Amino acid sequence: MRTGNSAGRILLITRNFPPLLGGMERLNWHLAGELSKCHEVRVVGPQGAGRLAPPGVEVHEVPVRPLARFLPAAGWQTLRIARAFSPAVVLAGSGLVAPLAWTAARASGARAAAFVHGLDISVPNPVYQAVWPWFLRRMDRLIANSRATAALAADAGVPASRIGVVHPGVHLPAPDPQARARFRARHGLGDDPVLLSVGRFSGRKGLREFATEVLPLISAGLPDVRLVIMGDCPANALFGQAQSPDSIRAAAEVAGTGSRLCFLGAGTDQELADAYSAADVHVFPVRHIPGDPEGFGMVAIEAAAHGLPTVAYATGGVPESVAEGLSGRLVAPGDAPGFAQAVLDLVRHPLPAAGVRGFAERFEWTHFGAALCAEIEACCA
Repeated sequence: MRTGNSAGRILLITRNFPPLLGGMERLNWHLAGELSKCHEVRVVGPQGAGRLAPPGVEVHEVPVRPLARFLPAAGWQTLRIARAFSPAVVLAGSGLVAPLAWTAARASGARAAAFVHGLDISVPNPVYQAVWPWFLRRMDRLIANSRATAALAADAGVPASRIGVVHPGVHLPAPDPQARARFRARHGLGDDPVLLSVGRFSGRKGLREFATEVLPLISAGLPDVRLVIMGDCPANALFGQAQSPDSIRAAAEVAGTGSRLCFLGAGTDQELADAYSAADVHVFPVRHIPGDPEGFGMVAIEAAAHGLPTVAYATGGVPESVAEGLSGRLVAPGDAPGFAQAVLDLVRHPLPAAGVRGFAERFEWTHFGAALCAEIEACCA
């Protein structure tokens, strides 16, 4: 139940919120929604966020592009609202806006907290590294999306006593017996073995390397295999170069796997759900790149919620999102033959879908909300 006093007020500031699309955007939406069940929540977020906010959550919009415009505009809004709203906690939805949250909290007598994701701690930008870690070390609470991200925060000098871990959540869909056939018929996949890749085409995601180094090895054992790719190029990314669909196609053509690729764009939520149901294995070939970590691997949990196992390189926080032998397989970073063999094994000997879904149940959004509220209490204690 919401409370009207300042102890029950949370001011969230984030650049990542619907109508922008992506895992961090979904996370911050649910973050606001779960906190609003027991707190009065206001959000400083991107233009268009107000009409898509969770019920009862008031949004103050600022332009999101360019970044040089967003930061001062959001900082001013957050400071102004914090002074009038008198929140108990000013919460940054990522490390990027932690300085804004800290400043507003100190100006309004509130506590300062930030939900950090990995890259927002370690981004290899000299200006960022000269300024942002100073604020992260002075937050009253850092909430990390994984133990791996918590370790990055500790390495940056944040006291361990002020770091908590809350894994992102997932929606558990009702089974749809027609989804597999519907998706395969729509895209002419027939009974071919189908691998699925979901996410933005950043260099860290390793899709081009998968198409050239791993897919040829899989094709040797499964000549009819298809790789369905759902996603788009990153926009407004803090760091990282994109791999365009054209560059991925060109590299795949050289490797002899171009005909195996099927690009479908980002797709709607329903199309993505159907894809999870139609595929045989979700592939997550994240590369180990110093300074550009994979903080968690939410897409592996989303796949598991549909009963779809994941094969992934064990880097960053990915081992916390894939349970070896239960929801998928983990492979040493860069081991292309090992990755290919793990995919072949799962296609030929599928894991029990009930066990895969059972792993995802541990991450249901209500569990996320309870853990998040506990971290807010720890921040206020």
